[in-house]
Amino acid sequence: MNYKEIQNILSKFSVGIAGAGGLGSNCAVALVRSGIGHLVIADFDTIESGNLNRQYYFRDQIGKYKVDALKDNLLRINPDLKIDIHKKMLNSDSLISTFNDVSVLIEAFDLAEQKERLVETALEAWPDRPLVMGVGMAGYGKTEKLKIHVSGNLYICGDGIEEIGPDNPPIAPRVGIVANMQADKTVELLLKKYR
Repeated sequence: MNYKEIQNILSKFSVGIAGAGGLGSNCAVALVRSGIGHLVIADFDTIESGNLNRQYYFRDQIGKYKVDALKDNLLRINPDLKIDIHKKMLNSDSLISTFNDVSVLIEAFDLAEQKERLVETALEAWPDRPLVMGVGMAGYGKTEKLKIHVSGNLYICGDGIEEIGPDNPPIAPRVGIVANMQADKTVELLLKKYR
């Protein structure tokens, strides 16, 4: 299959991304560059200068809502992209209503409690839909430990160990690798679904 054929197939799919920070913004860029035709992105946060070390935003976007700025950035890559943005904090009910019609859901939250709530809700609401998570991407180096762990329709990208903390901050290279692992797994799942 050549690149145009891959793009044509991927243009028919919708992907949801819960969170538009380091994982979500970089994953969205990779998906758009791969040819995904429709994104649904939810995040309630605004861009701060401290986000620029790992998130797909620019200095002149500081203070804007992440979903607004990300939409602008993604449409610069592909003006034909269909993109739905939601400026809200997700709970179990809003998670279901926001992402009910996507083919794959990508988890890109910062906090463990948010991740846990999303996993519980998504696996109960959509047991047959792939859920692609990012866990363990803080720090630097040790990229050989970054893997994809599979449990049914749950795909966990990262090392599953390196939690973000004051002495272990998220830094662009590892965050970007995990975000691109999430995008790559999503592309693979959608192309398999098409066959």
